[in-house]
Amino acid sequence: MRFFVLAAALFAAVAVDAQSDGAQQNRIGRSGTFAVTNARIVPVSGPVIENGTIVISAGKITAVGEGISVPSGAERIDGKGLSVYPGMIDAGTALGLAEVTQGANATMDMTETGTMNANAKAITAVNPHTSHVNVTRVNGITTVMSAPRGGLISGQGTVINLNGATQGDMSVVPEFGLVINFPRIATFGGFGGGGFGGGQAIDFNEAIRRRDNQIDELKKIFRDAQNYARAREAYAKDNSLPYTAVDLRMDAMTPYIRGERPVMLTVERERDIRAAVNFVKEMSLKGIIVGGQEAHLVASELKANDVAVIYTNIYSLPVRPDDPYDFLFGAPGELQRAGVRFAISTGDTGAEVRDLPYHAGLAGAYGLSREEALKSVTLYPAQILGVADKMGSLEVGKMANVVVTDGDLLDPRTNIKHMFINGRLIPLTSRHTDLFDSFKDRK
Repeated sequence: MRFFVLAAALFAAVAVDAQSDGAQQNRIGRSGTFAVTNARIVPVSGPVIENGTIVISAGKITAVGEGISVPSGAERIDGKGLSVYPGMIDAGTALGLAEVTQGANATMDMTETGTMNANAKAITAVNPHTSHVNVTRVNGITTVMSAPRGGLISGQGTVINLNGATQGDMSVVPEFGLVINFPRIATFGGFGGGGFGGGQAIDFNEAIRRRDNQIDELKKIFRDAQNYARAREAYAKDNSLPYTAVDLRMDAMTPYIRGERPVMLTVERERDIRAAVNFVKEMSLKGIIVGGQEAHLVASELKANDVAVIYTNIYSLPVRPDDPYDFLFGAPGELQRAGVRFAISTGDTGAEVRDLPYHAGLAGAYGLSREEALKSVTLYPAQILGVADKMGSLEVGKMANVVVTDGDLLDPRTNIKHMFINGRLIPLTSRHTDLFDSFKDRK
């Protein structure tokens, strides 16, 4: 037994060392003025330019189109045979908050103790040196929303660029979205449901009662936050009123209860999504559904209440045994045709965020047009995250998050040839490319 414990400890130590190797991190690239010429440019927000030029300077896109003159001193990149796209955005990750998910707890910082942690900020926990940054960005993903998990109210997500030596360097929106693990109807009592693992099945009516009690608890938290904010404002205007002590968790709730920032409700099944939409409506919140496995079945209500969906289920198995095999592949197309604002996300903690283009590509093969599939990982997540004025399309004045490829961005056979994040030309290296170079010539 001591041997196995020691072996497990050594394995975990080696895994942590391998994952946290800093050799690839903080290769933040170089700034300057760049011009990609003679390229096929896909702005996303407008028609494709078959032979054009894009100019990048001081971190911004300064020119894009046909017949663009290249500034003197600019570094030219010949784009003949290449395509230029905006960098992709994954709006539903925990990248930077998790490293080795099994066997190395010290590398995990996704959750806090307790059920209500509105004051927890993901930006303070993001590890800029995580190996996941490089392996993700070399596949064309330049930006992610990273959020905490666990409890009833997990904390606040953050929108970050995948480049920078510090959290401040990476930050695009430091505090975005209050993450709520919305109560659900669960009729299983143990691991894997009733039966397997010894779990005791729960009566459906009892499951509804428990869910409703949790929703009431959530509503009470929001109403308490509203009362707290009113009391603090009143005291600030008239200090003769009773003093309300500072509560960091309630302070953190203020911009969300006022609808200034969105709440992100992680919820999957149709009946639970309906309850989440009703909660958003009743509490007058700005809501986003994260997960949304059956969101397309509630599309009319989502559209009527302007609740967006960050869809994370392309790689999931069908929900029920009699669901068609493409039930989840086709869901984004159903949302799009119903007029629901949506984006496609991996929903991953970090290591597999690099697969984002293939999630969108699958949706594009099952109901989304090629143009809509591309928007689902570029312009649409930028709009949902409130950063469409900064990124998500190739337009003058926007942040230069730009990807140059030798093919369709969503095609697994495509290679990234050049990448810019915030105007910096990024080296296309990662732990994966280093390992490939180390072993490719071995026989």
